[in-house]
Amino acid sequence: MFESSTKVGFEIGGVPVGGDARCVVIAEVGQAHDGSLGTCHAFVDAVADSGADGIKFQTHIAAAESTPAETFRVNFSKQDSTRSEYWQRMEFTEEQWAGLADHASERGLLFLSSPFSIPAVEVLDRLQVPAWKIASGEISNYPMLARICDTGRPVLLSTGMSPWSEIDSAVNFIKERGVPLLVFQATTQYPCPPEMTGLNVLNELSSRYGVPVGLSDHSGDLIAGLGAAAMGASLLEVHVTMHRSAFGPDVPASVTLEELTQLSDGVKKLGVMRANPVDKDVVAGNLSELRSMFFKSVVPAKDLEVGTRLTIDDITTKKPGTGIPASEYESLLGRKLVRDVKKDDFLTEADLASA
Repeated sequence: MFESSTKVGFEIGGVPVGGDARCVVIAEVGQAHDGSLGTCHAFVDAVADSGADGIKFQTHIAAAESTPAETFRVNFSKQDSTRSEYWQRMEFTEEQWAGLADHASERGLLFLSSPFSIPAVEVLDRLQVPAWKIASGEISNYPMLARICDTGRPVLLSTGMSPWSEIDSAVNFIKERGVPLLVFQATTQYPCPPEMTGLNVLNELSSRYGVPVGLSDHSGDLIAGLGAAAMGASLLEVHVTMHRSAFGPDVPASVTLEELTQLSDGVKKLGVMRANPVDKDVVAGNLSELRSMFFKSVVPAKDLEVGTRLTIDDITTKKPGTGIPASEYESLLGRKLVRDVKKDDFLTEADLASA
């Protein structure tokens, strides 16, 4: 439970984030579409069918964000000689982005896309995206952050490559402009191994900034996301792929659509668990009938005659728990029988002389 931010919350497109709301699941398509608009639309339908809350893309405008000097993080592409050419191949027109946004809305999904330049911000602003996901590499891009904050819409800030000083500066910059803020723990490693996930950082982000926090997960499995949701994360972003043999550099850091369905269902169930704290005394009272079935009572271990003083060899415990409770076993030792009893008959106080 993140104490400093439990009461802080806002909405993204009508979906509550933070406060007492359950964790929101956003499927990150990134570049998994490999430049195919049709694949993007297929992802919209598949993500909607998974039960996730939203879908996120990346809006790249090569001329506005990249130079020929930009190198590949993973040199996976045989058709792009430079990373700038790759970004160009990933571009869509504003009309195409609008079509994806409409499709997502029709399927009940939040539509988000990370901008990587001010021109990309302008496109997404005209589409009225409900929030702004800031990629880890853009955390210090203050001209772009300023333009984003001017919209007044919530900012979701990723921190995958930044030390605390850099995160402090970006958080202060955004807070000074009065827009709602969520900060993601992330580790920019694809895939991210368990020892680098940093679930502990969620608590520190919450206490340090007093805002909702989330996990931008690059692990490629379900464990980190479910762990973050159980801890109280307000938002989970997870990369998604159509299948493990799909093309692209992020596949090892992605979950499949089937896994996304499991993750979405698990997060919702965790939300129900967190929203319904259990009182053990109340539960025990409600389960009294089951207790009588599963608990044990004290019974004679053999036929015993009147006058017998009970020893440890004379009595044992067996189901059901409708007689003298097994917890009172020792208190019966040394007491005298006032009548004969048969093996496995439930002992009662009427069978025993007063203690």
